[in-house]
Amino acid sequence: MFKDKVVVITGGANGIGAAAVERFRSDGAHVALIDIENNDYFTGDISRPDILEQFYDKVIHDFGHIDILINNALPLMKGIDDCSYEEFLYAQKVGVAAPYYLSKLFKDHFRPGGSIVNITSTRAEMSQSQTESYSAAKGGMSSLTHALAVSLNIRVNAIAPGWIDTTDSEFNGANNTQHPAGRVGRPEDIVEMILFLASDKASFITGQVMTVDGGMTKQMIYHNDQGWTYEG
Repeated sequence: MFKDKVVVITGGANGIGAAAVERFRSDGAHVALIDIENNDYFTGDISRPDILEQFYDKVIHDFGHIDILINNALPLMKGIDDCSYEEFLYAQKVGVAAPYYLSKLFKDHFRPGGSIVNITSTRAEMSQSQTESYSAAKGGMSSLTHALAVSLNIRVNAIAPGWIDTTDSEFNGANNTQHPAGRVGRPEDIVEMILFLASDKASFITGQVMTVDGGMTKQMIYHNDQGWTYEG
């Protein structure tokens, strides 16, 4: 399905991004990834517009066009007690400004049938304490998604993952049972939705945020319910 497609992925060195890179490449796509950590294509901090411009120049030089843009890079997660003004702005640069600017840079270089997939979070709608920088960035990305979908002539959608384990940990008990699906999520659960939204099978879907969380945000949890106890 993705043979010879050009796929741009931010935050592609670890976690969901790395799983997406591997899957697209196994399907025959050309993947251009950027991450602040070392990788095999482009290493750089996406909070900096000059880095984004250098990355864009390299992708267009190498391929001449793109088919899919996946904005996946992870914003800083800090809370109101310890997150400085500068750190809060940095989270918004990574989580909202960079996806916006990459969309702007690449918008005239998508081939027909192209699409953007943004990775937001269920934390755009619910929070733990002390997560303001991350939650604000993800909320901004969700809103950016429907705005871009209306402005651009390509499809733009987002995925809101819930708890996705990227450490190959084993979970049991309440960690699993709080999910109606019966387990904690894995990166490949999100990758499957990325593949669907990036494909022609989703040609009538745009401006949407798809929640992929094993039902976690739909299950009401009470003290002494589903194995959970609350200690206030």
